Amino acid sequence: MTFFNDIIAGYGSVLHFIAELAIHTLELIGIAIILVGSVKALMRILSRLKDNKNVNVVVGLGKALALALEFKMGAEIVKTVIIRDLKELAVLAIVIALRAVLSILIHWEIQNEEKHAQKKNDE
Repeated sequence: MTFFNDIIAGYGSVLHFIAELAIHTLELIGIAIILVGSVKALMRILSRLKDNKNVNVVVGLGKALALALEFKMGAEIVKTVIIRDLKELAVLAIVIALRAVLSILIHWEIQNEEKHAQKKNDE
């Protein structure tokens, strides 16, 4: 019976390692997307100031934030694999709910900005 327990313990360790690696990788991808999106938005703002052009920065930055949030939510979902008690699960559920609300708000903001830009272009 101890051999079987050792196999299960080893499997649990491997699963925990893979989950931790996936979590950190997804978080890093989310951070990189935020950084790249922010730099692009800043460059568009600077070009807007330089050329006096009307450039919509909000949509591009919003899309980058929404994509980054999806990766970060993916990391939170993977965290459910390594949860050990109900307190951790409750905290994780709250974090996922907040990120879902943020995602919905960002998508709503993007849609409104795109509609506003379309109306401006039609005029």
